[in-house]
Amino acid sequence: MRILKLLIVLLSFPIFAQQGGMWIPSMLQGMNENEMHRLGMKINAQDIYDVNNSSIKDAIIHFDGGCTSEIISPKGLLLTNHHCGYGEIQSHSTVENDYLQDGFWAMSMNEELPNPGMVATLIVSIHDVTNTVLEGVSQLSSESEKQKKIQDNISRVQTTFPKEAWQENKIKTFYEGNQYILFVTETFKDIRLVGAPPSSIGKFGSDTDNWVWPRHTGDFSIFRIYAGKDNKPAEYSKDNIPYTPKHFLPVSIDGIAEGDFTMVFGFPGRTQEYLPSFAVEQIVNTLNPAKIEVRDAALKVQDGFMRKDQAIKIQYASKYASVANYWKKWIGESQGLKKSNAIQLKKDYETEFLKQVAKNGKQAQYGNLLSSFEKNYSAINDYALARDYFIEVALRNTELLSAGFRLYQLEQLYKAKGEQAFNDRKDNTIKSFESFYKDYNAKVDEKVAEKLVALYLEKSPLLSSELKALDKNKIVSEVYSKSKLTSYNGLKSLLEGDANKVLKNLNKDKGYLFVKKLADNFYANIGPKYDEINLEIGALQREYMKAQLEMFPNGRFFPDANSTLRITYGQVKGYNPSDAVYYEPVTHLEGVMEKYVPGDYEFDVPTKLLDLIKNKDYGQYAENGKMPVCFIATNHTTGGNSGSPALDANGNLIGLNFDRVWEGTMSDIHYDPEICRNIMVDIRYVLFIIDKYAGAKHLIEEMKLAHPKKM
Repeated sequence: MRILKLLIVLLSFPIFAQQGGMWIPSMLQGMNENEMHRLGMKINAQDIYDVNNSSIKDAIIHFDGGCTSEIISPKGLLLTNHHCGYGEIQSHSTVENDYLQDGFWAMSMNEELPNPGMVATLIVSIHDVTNTVLEGVSQLSSESEKQKKIQDNISRVQTTFPKEAWQENKIKTFYEGNQYILFVTETFKDIRLVGAPPSSIGKFGSDTDNWVWPRHTGDFSIFRIYAGKDNKPAEYSKDNIPYTPKHFLPVSIDGIAEGDFTMVFGFPGRTQEYLPSFAVEQIVNTLNPAKIEVRDAALKVQDGFMRKDQAIKIQYASKYASVANYWKKWIGESQGLKKSNAIQLKKDYETEFLKQVAKNGKQAQYGNLLSSFEKNYSAINDYALARDYFIEVALRNTELLSAGFRLYQLEQLYKAKGEQAFNDRKDNTIKSFESFYKDYNAKVDEKVAEKLVALYLEKSPLLSSELKALDKNKIVSEVYSKSKLTSYNGLKSLLEGDANKVLKNLNKDKGYLFVKKLADNFYANIGPKYDEINLEIGALQREYMKAQLEMFPNGRFFPDANSTLRITYGQVKGYNPSDAVYYEPVTHLEGVMEKYVPGDYEFDVPTKLLDLIKNKDYGQYAENGKMPVCFIATNHTTGGNSGSPALDANGNLIGLNFDRVWEGTMSDIHYDPEICRNIMVDIRYVLFIIDKYAGAKHLIEEMKLAHPKKM
């Protein structure tokens, strides 16, 4: 019985289907729809996804490639998280007009701020193209040949599948390559900032409260989609008009209660629910600890500077938040995987899997899958660790090195494709670096580099003899005192002239030469072998996924997240994170005051909000004299779901997804319905801040407020 119970919990389907899973909205009809109705949903699957008529999916937007947003008015008003719009809010901020500190509210459309490069993508339709993509693949012998054939087929289908001229076709893989689905999309390129609360509201609790419950964060910002006069996507123009959507979400102000049905609709980024135990063990014991240590060192340095200098705080606010986000997530993930005994659960499941293989007489086909996994994960260990060190140190957390690596890619482009390609990329590179150096501080970056380069040279495996010979105490000071990569003018001077002159200049620069040593070592000693073994692991994972579907035909396997449109459904519910501790599912403004620390950059509260709280001036948005702020539910979410709408049983907007509880961040790998909860800001708090705090009543008037519980 114990093995069977573990199997059910691990799969999270037969008993806990409503609490785990990220389902493709075009495939809800049947068992998913029936379960949603049993949980309290009052609409139908066709109301959620319909190709021929307007449906909820027409209001769900992939926000700038990384978050989710939703249309909440007939004039293209977009709601997403404050942290999703953080970079744009910061880019419009100066010391004189600090929108991060003070907030921003456009009181008319003329005041809405354009954001060059920002995009918003809408899903038009979804189509299964598996048979066409896998055509001619099965008879090929090597994995590399199979992947090449698949890519050729994908390219052909994307080119030939019917669409309008302004639309795009995008094919994504599901079930580890056992299914392929095509999405017809429309991408809007004129997205303007409409409103954002100050960080003391939109980021209340900052990094201390990140991934934590109870939460009191008004994590929202507002944008607007503009289109051409034909209502189709268009580049920015002052003549563009607000987009008229096929559907926008009505906003419920009736609130929520424990047990209420909830549905989150969005673009979850990546999950790995079907990894074997060997992979999870490597993540917990090797990869996560290394990445956590690197980011911990970087954050301590940046935080020290940000607390002392307001200009640096503005420069590094978005960068610090980005680095801290996954640093804290990895810590919680590792703790959760250990606490939930996920590795042993995986091993128990694998034992049951092998029994089913033997029972079905499939030993020849599937009997060696797990032993092959074990062999390959052992072989890839040092390469995976060295790869993570290179990415974390050279590409993500040391800015001069990341800039130098882009120039390294420029040199490789010249060698591969010649001078014309080099010149085209060079011009774009120079232009793109302008915004990079606007928020760059060489003094801060040098101190970060001192810590991170030392870690890299001490702990990364597979270093070349040349790197091992470097003096970690001197190399960073030499780079930052002599390299021209510490300023935008310096970088531009390195890129002046034809290709030969540029490459000659680059290869004299101390910073560039150090990056080149790191990159050359990666591409000679790490990357190729990692890719080779990982390709084999990918093939095993695809076969393992196929085998699980076959061995457990009654299991309901949702596809791992891959930044495609998904539905996850559940209920508003509290939870027990540990013995004798129970968390209620809703927080209120009283909790803001309990955390309030005057002058603290994480827990300060704006004077106007203090006055509203003191006077209990909550308008129509309070419940029993209390102002709700956030709530939690059992929806299975991940990165990319930030900004996703939380919908009630009727498809009305009740909240805005922005986080998960720390105890459950391992849900990307192992979902435990007892403790995994997603965190949402209550839509009533959003409306309260817009109306009573910002005085932007025109935005409220633009929405359609609903009272579903009074109907």
